[in-house]
Amino acid sequence: MALMEQLELGERLKKLGEEILTASRNELYLQMPFLDLALSSLAWEPSGKTQTLGTNGEKLFYQTSHLMRLYRQGRQVMNRAYLHSLFHCLFRQLAKAQGKERAYWDVACDIAIESVLDDLPERGVRRPVGVFRQSVYQRLRSSMPVLTAEGVYRWLMEETLEQEELKKYAREFLVDDHGFWGLQQEDPQDQGGQDEKWQEIGEKLQTGMATISKGMAPGMGDLMEQVRVATRQRQDYRAFLRKFAVCREEDQLDLDAFDYGFYSYGLRLYGNMPLVEPPEFREVRKIQDFVIVIDTSMSCSGELVHRFLEETYSILKDTESFFRKVHIRVLQCDQQVRGDQKITNGKELKEYMECLELRGGGGTDFRPAFAYVDELLERGEFQRLGGLIYFSDGLGQYPKKRPPYETAFIYPDEGQAEPEAPPWVIKLMLSQEELEPTGQNQPAEGAGTSFPLG
Repeated sequence: MALMEQLELGERLKKLGEEILTASRNELYLQMPFLDLALSSLAWEPSGKTQTLGTNGEKLFYQTSHLMRLYRQGRQVMNRAYLHSLFHCLFRQLAKAQGKERAYWDVACDIAIESVLDDLPERGVRRPVGVFRQSVYQRLRSSMPVLTAEGVYRWLMEETLEQEELKKYAREFLVDDHGFWGLQQEDPQDQGGQDEKWQEIGEKLQTGMATISKGMAPGMGDLMEQVRVATRQRQDYRAFLRKFAVCREEDQLDLDAFDYGFYSYGLRLYGNMPLVEPPEFREVRKIQDFVIVIDTSMSCSGELVHRFLEETYSILKDTESFFRKVHIRVLQCDQQVRGDQKITNGKELKEYMECLELRGGGGTDFRPAFAYVDELLERGEFQRLGGLIYFSDGLGQYPKKRPPYETAFIYPDEGQAEPEAPPWVIKLMLSQEELEPTGQNQPAEGAGTSFPLG
């Protein structure tokens, strides 16, 4: 009898938990209908492994007694907790946890999500924002436009907080249990599938929000930006550089165009006299001439510029990307051209990078750099200019006319909206993690390189 009573009690508690979650989900849907797909993508399941609630990207696990406490505090509290766990999935924070200092990453995720919830204008999630929270948001927003988990995580790591201070942040922003996140890593295929699912949901949500953006309340802006950052595909800088490749013959054997049948037939017929030999030249697409412009106004830090040049240098050493002889011009420009360095090999780029001294610090104007490149073209400095890459935050004056060569702007991704640019600009946003030199592009020991590095 006792066992039957326990089973009946468990069923009643499960049903009560589902009723609370159903009421919360329905209210959230009525106030934010664009979240319909996301809200319906998490199944519910009671769990004895948590005292609160949490998610693994597939299910929302909960302790019914905790849901009852939240609901008694007010529907807004329950709705916020529901959205908090949902936003962990929507912002793809579960998949991004790998390789992070977990304590700092957990706090960063909670701060980022709570900042979005605190800005939402909907009555169903609104709550007073305390003084401590306001001070945290103010400090963070002084260094980043949108409080993404990645940006907050970098800030927390750079602040080198004491454990007690980190615990203070955790107590203030903690809402749910992150212990279920690790369950995803037991099966990498399931983890990848879950991440792809939320990537797709985020893309559809972004499209839906953009469609109704004119009628949305101002507080929805942070949510749109968070979704945009979460759904942005990671870029391959190496593949991006290939957009500037040109077709040219290179002195190397073209074994792909070589007919071994005629070769072996000649050896059989005449002994050691082949009828054909491998072509000594091969037509390839690689990068030969291009221009790098560094924005030296106050908008780009020297550290980011160094990382950008280090990544470019690591790719330069790869024989698959560049010809042996190149002509690269590295320009420094704020509101006028401050420096021009000619690079012909990897050694020169490495020396320039090690001794780099940024010149400028004024306003931002992109036009002088383009005018200077036009002068170089008129003087015949380039054989065949593949294109121009401008490393900047994108907040400046662009030329009115499209230049006669491919032009790309690389923006450091620090959580801001994608800068507006003319339609002829190829845009790429790279995060600090994507600009970190990993050494993966360096050739194996004993392999040939495009440039002499000694």
